[in-house]
Amino acid sequence: MKLNISNISRKAMLAALTAAVLAGTTACDSMLDMEPNGEISNGQINEESVDGLMAAAYAGLQAHYFGNNEAFAGPSTNWIFDVRSDDAYKGGGGLGMEANIHLLEMSNIQSDNVSCLNKWQNNFFAISRCNKAITTVSAAQNLSDRENYIAQLKTLRAYYYFDLIRIFENIPYFTENDDPNTASPFEFSRDEIFGFIKKDLADAYKVLPESQAAAGAVNRYAAAAIHAKVSAFTSSWSEVVEYADYVIGSGKYQLYQNYLDMSKIEFNNSYESIFAQQCSTSNDNAQINWSNLLNTTRSDGELFGNGDDFFLASQNLVNAFRTDANGLPYLDGTFNDVRVTTNYAGNVDPRLDFTVGRIGMPFRGYTYTMGWCRAYDIYGEYSGKKGLIDPDSPDMVQGFPWGASGLNFNFIRYADILLLKAEALIELGTDLETARKLINDVRAKAARSVDPAYSPVDCNPSIASYKVGQYPATGWTRDYARRAVRMERRLELAMEGHRWFDLVRWGVAVETMNEYYRSESEIRSYLAPASMSADEIYFPIPLAEVQNSGGLYEKK
Repeated sequence: MKLNISNISRKAMLAALTAAVLAGTTACDSMLDMEPNGEISNGQINEESVDGLMAAAYAGLQAHYFGNNEAFAGPSTNWIFDVRSDDAYKGGGGLGMEANIHLLEMSNIQSDNVSCLNKWQNNFFAISRCNKAITTVSAAQNLSDRENYIAQLKTLRAYYYFDLIRIFENIPYFTENDDPNTASPFEFSRDEIFGFIKKDLADAYKVLPESQAAAGAVNRYAAAAIHAKVSAFTSSWSEVVEYADYVIGSGKYQLYQNYLDMSKIEFNNSYESIFAQQCSTSNDNAQINWSNLLNTTRSDGELFGNGDDFFLASQNLVNAFRTDANGLPYLDGTFNDVRVTTNYAGNVDPRLDFTVGRIGMPFRGYTYTMGWCRAYDIYGEYSGKKGLIDPDSPDMVQGFPWGASGLNFNFIRYADILLLKAEALIELGTDLETARKLINDVRAKAARSVDPAYSPVDCNPSIASYKVGQYPATGWTRDYARRAVRMERRLELAMEGHRWFDLVRWGVAVETMNEYYRSESEIRSYLAPASMSADEIYFPIPLAEVQNSGGLYEKK
């Protein structure tokens, strides 16, 4: 099979998806039980026709099925959950724009929130396609690579379920062997569902090859990386080490030479990229990264088009990049005592200026000014950078869609796995020294990224005082190491859709967010009424799904 996930035509993809979409309109019928109108017989399935089935399953990673807003408001990139954290503001033109996401920022969690519904629907569309494809491929005896296809589909299904269970408190779980019309969200406990997810991943790992011919197709190490992420969410630390070691020991991945490399198309599917959404500007921009388009900076001069400037970094996150005289972050709780503004003269981690725009600093070779900020009086500056390439690149789409390009979105990159292993070793208390080395390896990448000659220009050592140091062995206690790895995850993975889920799995979401609301409201007054309670961590089942379930989704 020569399937390149990033280059399948929109026409072919829609043809593959149509059979799964035309079944009905209610929750159980249209999403969970998608009987195809024109099923391909087992005898017709071959290496060529299976491409459409696989493309349909991978399409769930894009979350762009019928229009734009379900990709914007229920995105696969999960930026709306970073907005739930202390890392980001909703942004945009005002509080009323995408008000559903503003409610998430305020921790006002309601079952009729369209973001809740979009996220639920996007993932269950994808799961149903995986199940249909598994059934069809399993029955086709003439496929030479059948087990590989099934393992890929199980990996994708596991990821979609994982994405759901870390967002919703209760979800229905069903496989290709189950009747989705009888799948109750209360049938299985959360622990049981995590177990099903891990089994799919463990089974897939044993079958998947180390490399795939198709660009973007999951391999053995992608399954292992997802397993490590799932195991971290359940605090199964020995499993994290086991599966992280599979990835690290493979020798297939390495840290980027420069932090900016993650925002360069030429490094798609290389270096740190383990599991990524494949994007392309071919086929009438059908496979650009729709989930991040709202987040394109307004850019004075419309360098990226007329961007909506959603998803801005919080002042709290910007302050977290402060470093002391040794180039280390403030782990004693004082990082937020000083604001990193245009008047700040202290040291900062250079990853700050690869993550967000700051007034007067370079932004892809241009100077970021107040003219780049759509609603400065409400949200301030700090437009996100990571999803945007050099605007002078020939791959940059001009005009609409704003900021569109063929830059992939990494769901999991190598630095994430290194830090997860370090965290697991710290929690196990078995090898603090290896954990220190792993964290320092990630920090070394940040330190070597301060190169004013690296193009396009995103940092300026003549204006900012960049300093990134290595953690010494002295004083490296388990408590200090835990604080170090948690801060390192925040800095390294900032605005990539991880922070909220980290706060949840660490059990500190409520206390962190209430302190954030208190302190951040001093400069963002709209946050003053916000607060979070323990019953607002997970989404409820979407109201529309409950109403359409015929009582199946109502807890007895």
